[in-house]
Amino acid sequence: MFEGNSALGFVAVLAIILFSTKLLGLVFRKIGLPQVLGYIIAGIIIGPAIFGDFCGFSVIGFEGEDYTPLLALPRSETISGDNALGIFSKIGVLLLMFSTGLETNLKELKSTGLVAILIAIAGVVVPLLLGFLVSLPFGGIGLGFEQTNNIFRSIFIGTILTATSVAITVSVLKELGKINTKLGTTIVSAAIIDDVIGIVLLSVVTGIAKSMAGGGEDYANGFEWFKGQIYGTIIMIILFFVFAILAGWGISKLFKWLDKKWPATHRIPVFSLAVCFLYSWIAEEIFGVADITGAFLAGVVLSTAHRASEYTDKKVEVNTYTVFAPVFFANIGISNISFAGLNPTVLGFAVCAVLVGLIGKIVGSGAVCKIFKYNLRESAIGGVGMMARGEVALIVTATVTNATLGEYALPPEFMIMTVLLILVSSILTPVLLKVLYGKDKDSLPPAGSGGGLDSEEASINMGNAAAEHLGTAEPDAANK
Repeated sequence: MFEGNSALGFVAVLAIILFSTKLLGLVFRKIGLPQVLGYIIAGIIIGPAIFGDFCGFSVIGFEGEDYTPLLALPRSETISGDNALGIFSKIGVLLLMFSTGLETNLKELKSTGLVAILIAIAGVVVPLLLGFLVSLPFGGIGLGFEQTNNIFRSIFIGTILTATSVAITVSVLKELGKINTKLGTTIVSAAIIDDVIGIVLLSVVTGIAKSMAGGGEDYANGFEWFKGQIYGTIIMIILFFVFAILAGWGISKLFKWLDKKWPATHRIPVFSLAVCFLYSWIAEEIFGVADITGAFLAGVVLSTAHRASEYTDKKVEVNTYTVFAPVFFANIGISNISFAGLNPTVLGFAVCAVLVGLIGKIVGSGAVCKIFKYNLRESAIGGVGMMARGEVALIVTATVTNATLGEYALPPEFMIMTVLLILVSSILTPVLLKVLYGKDKDSLPPAGSGGGLDSEEASINMGNAAAEHLGTAEPDAANK
């Protein structure tokens, strides 16, 4: 009925998205669930997923479809395509990953010791393998061993299941007075390391998939041909991390100097955003690495300039959670979820994947805790503490459903699996943690002798930082 991609039309689209996401986000927070779920549900309601497919009308929709949208956008192949909503969504996901990098404290991660690293590795490897294995019988929906692209899609399923969101766990540990214990700090550290490993893994598998989708056949020779080969992809990924570290050393020095000369001035977050966007562009366009990896590493680089990064993070979070993040999550519901194409097989697979995703974290991370001589209850707490999923799982899913992966891209209907995973894990994690801790309100360290920080102050700082980590829809939500 109205053009949604014009300047004023898109302003109307933004108004509807911001109002509906905030309203549903508050409702979900009131009932103890992550606000991002409310954002996605808002997108489903105002988009074509329900009313467009079943009633012939939607508030926001796409041109050339069988329903009538109040505000029409051009149909895009990806979640970050050529319409204004897709562009805002892309900025939103980059800012989310940049903020995650800014909140990463490398010194505190180092001080948590070997146990946190091994818990994170197990929390990635076991769900990845289980996700791949559970996909094998579902060749009818594009998974399994039937074709090469099916194998990659099965790997993508496992990659989605590796993500961890610690915000829910932190809030429960704080409530129980356990956030400053060795086990509590180790869980928080492991969850952050888990995200780092998952992002690197995502870059590797999507990079190889892109090279195979292009195959290198479109380029007779030269740089693009080299990047189109599998060995070229692996080399470029390694070179990108070398570049990011070397350039990051100079950038860190520069920002420390800027912060010393002009502390707490707006030029610091402005320059920081420039670094974020440049890293993202260089990662994707030059090295063939996922752009979200570039944004995340830009944040990690700037996190070494501690005072400047804290100031930048506060400024970036305001813009991210006011506009861009709600648009990104709403666009998942608007563009990537359709119940019309949802069949019992896809839904059945989603349920199986959610189950192995939850079990994988408990078994993998819990087993490492047990190896490091935590008792059985503490090991179960360590596994359950790694079980919650949030924004990172959604970001990974949006990346592997991107049309730039060609025939290897995961079909959009699999987004329902991620939404279900976040919903179930968000409900079960606090319930199971409270059951496992029982009536023990003592805030002293648990009896297990596993690794962790010896400094109570460092533990508290890590917990506070993670409370604002991905999974908290507003900067002040954790403090409230």
